[in-house]
Amino acid sequence: MDIKKPYTPAPDRYEQSEQMYRRCGRSGVLLPKISLGFWHNFGSVDPYERSREITHYAFDHGITHFDLANNYGPVYGSAEETMGRLMDDSFRPYRDELFIATKAGYDMWEGPYGNWGSRKYLMASLNQSLQRMHLDYVDLFYSHRYDPETPLEETLQALVDIVRSGKALYVGISRWPLEALKTADQYLRERDVPLLIYQGRLNLLDREPQEEGIMDYCADHGIGFISFSPLAQGLLTDRYLNCESTAEGTVSGIPAGSRMTRGKFLKEDMLTPELLDYLKHLNGIAQGRNETLAEMALAWILHQRGVTSVLVGASSTGQLEKNLRCISAQPFSDEEI
Repeated sequence: MDIKKPYTPAPDRYEQSEQMYRRCGRSGVLLPKISLGFWHNFGSVDPYERSREITHYAFDHGITHFDLANNYGPVYGSAEETMGRLMDDSFRPYRDELFIATKAGYDMWEGPYGNWGSRKYLMASLNQSLQRMHLDYVDLFYSHRYDPETPLEETLQALVDIVRSGKALYVGISRWPLEALKTADQYLRERDVPLLIYQGRLNLLDREPQEEGIMDYCADHGIGFISFSPLAQGLLTDRYLNCESTAEGTVSGIPAGSRMTRGKFLKEDMLTPELLDYLKHLNGIAQGRNETLAEMALAWILHQRGVTSVLVGASSTGQLEKNLRCISAQPFSDEEI
């Protein structure tokens, strides 16, 4: 019979608090600069003991923010179920030290009520998420994507009522366009449920939130910003730096077993010779800073105006340890920027 030892977190987990945390907009919330995302590596297809090891390591090193969504897995819902097991096995005594987020907006169940941004979907999804995670409330609940068909007032009023019901303490939005963000900010603020945070994809290869004006709007209006996919699905790591451009205008040497060879979100034709050259250029800058490409890529995001936190995934504690190094990275020079 496998009897787990009770989890006791590291007593020094908050010793680097001044360096580790940032205020989220103009709220009372401090978030770690590096937060742990459950998009990959925490589903039913992944070993539970590894998930437990990674989350223990994260909390032991001051990562208090865990980011989930209803359909994270695979299979859908299973990342939240893993979180529920972790609560029961490890984190129940430390619930008030954790900042747990979940979302609804993408496909979750069949039929007309399991997708997008209706009041019906958001509220039913959150109720399911709380059951899976064995929680009475989440700290943060997101509208996971903008719904062009549902009236914004319906989606936003559902968020207001979710907070007033006590099932979430704060609300956020993810990947909404700028004009919809402005509407959300005003609507929620007028109802005393201010928008805590915006989640968007920001990395050295994708700067759309900056270019669209979303990050400036958030910074100017006291809304936090958290970046997902900060390493561009692994492109901004050392995984593909040994690849070579071919005379045919393609790239060879893509590592077997890499995310790109699985081809779900990151496909082989995305790595063009031009992109490979740029990645190697960035790696040269990182080497000049005595950092890996991944460390520099994370540090660059944290250097941007208005950024509160960066969401990282982790398939091992070693990977998470490397990602945490970006917190103590040296400032960027004007030439590097």
